[in-house]
Amino acid sequence: MRYALSPAPLAAVPVAGSDELFPVRRIYCVGRNYAEHAREMGFSGREAPFFFMKPADAVLPVPAGQEGRLPYPPRTADLHHEIELVVAMGRGGANIAAQDALQHVWGYAVGLDMTRRDLQADMKKQGRPWCIAKGFDASAPIGPITPAAQAGNVQDAAIWLNVNGQPRQKSRTSQLIWSIAETIEHLSAAWTLQPGDLIFTGTPEGVGAVARGDVLEAGIEGLGTLRLAVA
Repeated sequence: MRYALSPAPLAAVPVAGSDELFPVRRIYCVGRNYAEHAREMGFSGREAPFFFMKPADAVLPVPAGQEGRLPYPPRTADLHHEIELVVAMGRGGANIAAQDALQHVWGYAVGLDMTRRDLQADMKKQGRPWCIAKGFDASAPIGPITPAAQAGNVQDAAIWLNVNGQPRQKSRTSQLIWSIAETIEHLSAAWTLQPGDLIFTGTPEGVGAVARGDVLEAGIEGLGTLRLAVA
């Protein structure tokens, strides 16, 4: 097959403890999936999960033990951090039942859903899509993906984020409104999932703004830490 242009490089994320790379197909994100975060955003209750997407090449892979650099994006004065447990799919499928969902998971990682909050608020006011707030370049920093068998108890793991050494976000993954398995069930009812898909499962309370020069350190028990400087 001949292409009119050279294909773009495949987006990929390092695999923990290996020289392998995990190829990224799509990035799905779950909105307001921790009760306290939903409340801080002005919502409450166990509403049905909703999803948005980021481009696959929005990933900003940060190898273990290194500090990534996040360019401060244009058109915003209110860039927010959102730490999330990321699920990496190893098997695809449609209408996956919750009781079978974890069999489709390849591994887990620490991720950040960076958000241009001012643009998101403006789009919401106008009733317009807020892709511009979520899907910008390097908006999905992510640490190495740990294979599921080595990830420990991701169903009830500490999740936290510090900015310049000061705590901002702190919770446990057991506080997810919709569990990992339930999220996969809902998501696969709307899209046919495929190997290589990443699912950002939602962020706990404490989201806030970062500025140029800030250093973020995010971690999930069993999955290590993700360190990122805002350039």
